[in-house]
Amino acid sequence: QVQLVESGGGLVQAGGSLRLSCAASTTIFSINAMGWYRQAPGKQRERVAVITSGGSTTYADSVKDRFTISRDNAKKTAYLQMNSLKPEDTAVYYCKMTGPLYEWWGQGTQVTVSS
Repeated sequence: QVQLVESGGGLVQAGGSLRLSCAASTTIFSINAMGWYRQAPGKQRERVAVITSGGSTTYADSVKDRFTISRDNAKKTAYLQMNSLKPEDTAVYYCKMTGPLYEWWGQGTQVTVSS
């Protein structure tokens, strides 16, 4: 059983920044890809950013040049630095760990961006 605990969400004004963290309770953190997803009210969950075990990153077009995903394998933690936040970034943000035969989700953290 793997637990992923997100933190760092909150209320911020448009143009502001937040950094989300996702701490994993597993010794095999470094071999797995980590991703951030979000779900706004009434919308489907969407992928925001992914970082592979080798450090390669991909981003949704809507967040490119504003968000940065990173990981610290020693701390077993993934991060999402969010800059220049917009009201449309308002959502519950989830982290996901993906392995060869499994995936685990965190419980989510609310991000609200006011205009």
